[in-house]
Amino acid sequence: MEWSWQFVEEILPDLFRGFLVTIEATILGSIVAAILGLVFAILRRSDNRLISRPVGFIVEFIRGTPLLVQLYFLFYVLPDVGIVLAPLVAGVIGLGLHYATYTSEVYRAGINNVPRGQWEAAKAANLSSFQTWRYVILPQALPPMIPALANYFIAMFKETPLLAAITVLELMNEAKSIANYTYRYIEPMTMVGVFFLAVSIPSVVVLRWMERRFGRIGQE
Repeated sequence: MEWSWQFVEEILPDLFRGFLVTIEATILGSIVAAILGLVFAILRRSDNRLISRPVGFIVEFIRGTPLLVQLYFLFYVLPDVGIVLAPLVAGVIGLGLHYATYTSEVYRAGINNVPRGQWEAAKAANLSSFQTWRYVILPQALPPMIPALANYFIAMFKETPLLAAITVLELMNEAKSIANYTYRYIEPMTMVGVFFLAVSIPSVVVLRWMERRFGRIGQE
C-alpha cells in the first residue's frame, strides 16, 4: 500500500484533536504528580510511623504495579463499588498517581541534600514547620530537582497511549480508530510517531539545558 498525502491531509484534523487530548492529559497528570509526589515525600519523612509506614507502603505498591493495571482498576473496577470516573479523569488520576510515586523519590533526594544546618537554623529562628518548608527547605531543594522531574513528565507524555485502553480519545486511539475504519495503518501510525517526535525532541533539548542550568545550582 502506497503512502497517500491526500489521506494524511484528511485525517490530520482527527489526529490533531487526539493530540490535544494527549497534551491535556500530560499537563494535568504532571500537575497531579508534582503536587502529590511532594505530599508523599513530606509524609514519608514524618516521625510518626503510623503516617510514614502506610504512605511508604502505598508508594512502593503503586510503583511496583503496572500503570495499565492501575488504569483498568480506576476505570473498570471502581464502578463496581459505585465510583464512576470519566475516561479522561481516570486517565489523569492514573498517570498522576503513578508518576507521583517516582517524583516523590526525586523530592526526597532533593530534600535530603539540604544541609542539616539549614533545618537547625530554621529551628533556632523559631520558624514554624510550614515556614521552614516554605522559606528555607523547598527553595533550596527544588531547583536541582527540576531536570529529574521534567524527565518523568516527558516519560509520562510517552505513556499516554495507554489511555486508549480506557477509551480516552487521545492521539493513539484516534489513529487506531482511523486505521480500523479505513484499513490504512501506515499513515495514521506514522503520523502518531511524527506528533510524538515533534514534542519529545524539543523537550529533550530543553531538558539538557535544564540539566546544565540547574545542575550548576545544585553544585554551588
